[in-house]
Amino acid sequence: MRNIDFSPLFRTAIGFDRMASMLDSASRASAENGWPPYDIELVSEDRYRITMAVAGFKGEELDVEVKENTLTVIGRKEDKPEERNYLHRGIAFRNFERKFQLADHVQVTGADLSDGLLHVELKREIPEAMKPRKIAIGGTSRLIEADSKAA
Repeated sequence: MRNIDFSPLFRTAIGFDRMASMLDSASRASAENGWPPYDIELVSEDRYRITMAVAGFKGEELDVEVKENTLTVIGRKEDKPEERNYLHRGIAFRNFERKFQLADHVQVTGADLSDGLLHVELKREIPEAMKPRKIAIGGTSRLIEADSKAA
């Protein structure tokens, strides 16, 4: 595995502290087994949906948690001894943990389980203070008026 040195970047960039940890977690995520499969969908300009195939899992066996811009979906099946005699067993009911890194201001608005698919709804809500705004430009004429009134 290759390690990347981000120290030159940190000398000239401000506020990108999380970039190294995000890249590191992305490289680890690519090494995961890819189960369960999922889709990420752009529903509208500021809305997203993650759909995960979790066939065989009940709602109480799934946990969806958001902590520090990381969405974690965990599936845990209880190990029950079964009295069945399988000739072939191809349906996996294994435990999993899948993490998604969320951008700033992306909030999870809900989750729904139907037909073996877990849908996690996301919305990007930029606070008013972060939205672009026009700044009035003052000219020298205001300074001259203020000086003439003071005299």
